Amino acid sequence: MNYEKLELQEQLIVSKLISFYYLEMSANFRSHGEKHYFWEMVLVDKGNMEVEIDGEVFLLEQGELVFYRPNEYHIGGAARRTAPNVIILSFECDSPAMAMFMEHRIFVPDENERVLLSQLVRECREAFEPSSKASEGVLLQRRKDAEFGCEQLIRNYLESFLIHLIRRQNKLSQVKKAKPITIVKENRDKAIVDDIIAYLKLHVSINPTVDQLCNKFNINKTYLNMVFRRITGQSVHAYCVSLKIELAKEMIREEQYNYTEISERLGYGSIHYFSRRFKSETNMTPTEYARTIQSKVKRIE
Repeated sequence: MNYEKLELQEQLIVSKLISFYYLEMSANFRSHGEKHYFWEMVLVDKGNMEVEIDGEVFLLEQGELVFYRPNEYHIGGAARRTAPNVIILSFECDSPAMAMFMEHRIFVPDENERVLLSQLVRECREAFEPSSKASEGVLLQRRKDAEFGCEQLIRNYLESFLIHLIRRQNKLSQVKKAKPITIVKENRDKAIVDDIIAYLKLHVSINPTVDQLCNKFNINKTYLNMVFRRITGQSVHAYCVSLKIELAKEMIREEQYNYTEISERLGYGSIHYFSRRFKSETNMTPTEYARTIQSKVKRIE
């Protein structure tokens, strides 16, 4: 028997990747203006960023994403005295579906899209290392020890991410009704976790325990652990460890405090313990990390 073959449609194809960076900016960073023939997307992972596009200024907050269209003049830099972390990825894509990004430029990825983006970043880090030929226009350099299939997964994740953004934008005019109780519960859970995270950031120096958080927010310990992990992807303890290191990195980049002051503000017992924990999480001492910031920025420029 002869079976009819169905050729799968491809409605959005990313043909080439130009660059990928996870950039940890200083509080004074500002890029040179540029424009290029390819697409570029920038996600603010931490802090705030100001971008200027063809003379129009936008303020991006944590979690927001901007697209630079081909041949569009743009400038970007740190904002509100924060030292932001940003994901920068540029690529070629001639698919007609990209027309949606000509009409809309600022997005806030939802939970599913953030997962895709996280997978994309992980594969990019696995596949590429800092280019030794950046001055010649070669912005990506393959790692010799990259895992099997990295670049194919990068393409798959990037295309999936763009497709999900387009789908969600298309549905905004046809609001899909969900069960009210589901919406209420999801909003409630997220609000609780947001409140806990805000509390942890505000009281990072006193190292709140899970039991203390339960008493503070009047919630069950099992429920707190479950909902916190579901929304953040981490346990409360793991989140607190990461939070302290990220805050330490921000303070180092902002250059307002010395290492002793940073150690005290983050609730470490001593500067020596702070240095050990920092190196354990980043594979660098605080001093080594500070030295890498300027070299990274220069390489990007």
